[in-house]
Amino acid sequence: MPRNPHRVRRLLRYTAIALALLVAFLAFAAVSAWPNIGTRPDGARAARDRRSPQWHGDHFDNPLPMYSDIKGGIFQIFRSRPGEEPDAPVPTVDSSAVYAAPPASGLRVTWFGHSSMLLEIDGARIVVDPLWSERASPFPWLGPKRWYQPPVAIEQLPPVDAVVISHDHYDHLDRASIQAFNARGVRFIVPLGIGAHLAGWGVPEDRITELDWWQETDVAGVRIVSTPSRHASGRLSARSNLTLWTGYAILGPAHRAFYSGDTGMNDTFADVGARFGPFDVTLVEAGQYDPQWPDWHLGPEQAVRVHEQVRGRTLIPVHWGLIKLAHHAWTEPPERILAAARCGHVDVLIPKPGQALEPTTHPAVARWWPPQPWFTGAQHPIVASRHGNPDDLFAVPRCS
Repeated sequence: MPRNPHRVRRLLRYTAIALALLVAFLAFAAVSAWPNIGTRPDGARAARDRRSPQWHGDHFDNPLPMYSDIKGGIFQIFRSRPGEEPDAPVPTVDSSAVYAAPPASGLRVTWFGHSSMLLEIDGARIVVDPLWSERASPFPWLGPKRWYQPPVAIEQLPPVDAVVISHDHYDHLDRASIQAFNARGVRFIVPLGIGAHLAGWGVPEDRITELDWWQETDVAGVRIVSTPSRHASGRLSARSNLTLWTGYAILGPAHRAFYSGDTGMNDTFADVGARFGPFDVTLVEAGQYDPQWPDWHLGPEQAVRVHEQVRGRTLIPVHWGLIKLAHHAWTEPPERILAAARCGHVDVLIPKPGQALEPTTHPAVARWWPPQPWFTGAQHPIVASRHGNPDDLFAVPRCS
């Protein structure tokens, strides 16, 4: 049959409109994301990174490979099941008035949700992985959205000596937060490569200190040591792992704190404990885990194991309670942490977001999250592989 010329023209017109809309959307997405993606290390910075023992081939790598079996792709995190996000307001605390006086004990921790914290230790004030933006995403209109407003505004924080960053994923390196602290003249301590992001966002080079694993610097009389972690990096660019990932040992004259950063289980934690422990407080990531990628995050039971291996005294679990990045009940991390802690007789503090605590005084913190169904460690175990092989596992946590 001969073609209907009117139908053909109409089809071509609709196709052209659809293509134009697609191009416009892609342009809009690129423009909105571009400032947040950051800058690839080059020149002298890239040459220095290539000399790192952690650099292999054309990127940073872990001594232990990481196992992943992601079914459904990255878009699975955007699907929510009942209980994975709060259905009522999360209680928060505005501790801004507390900062008028230094901690009587010399050590105070304020957890703002996820891995964002203020650590006051022996006279130094250190902000960890600040996330004040509405979303952990390159896009201001798409991606994991916070469940509540920041408990304390950046402007209400006391003078800060340094911001430390563990790696450059969006839930840990937030451009708007970095620029807000930069406006206050704060120094930044970051892993190798991340200085390129900061410099691109306007941070002066003389306020950027980049560390490789086991390297250290001094901030207001407190040693900050980069410690190994098992993770990855990248910010929606064509190449990943061009920047390093790390944890931190934060060592004051009288007190010591350990921050795990994002990490899977590995063989370095006992070494950290032997070199720098015991720690008065450990801030260990314990949320946003999945059996499909058990080497990327610890999960609650292995978080307790890490606390023990680094010789911690009080554990404050982090990397939970603000955004959804995995398919577990939002209240599951604290429930499983407390269950594992009872088995190991571990001292745990689970503050409300924004609540300032002095861990060495052993304050009493009441349960503040709602009761709801959750899976135990025995039902849904998170156990890391030793060499990227799902059949070659670290020892299963002794109880859960």
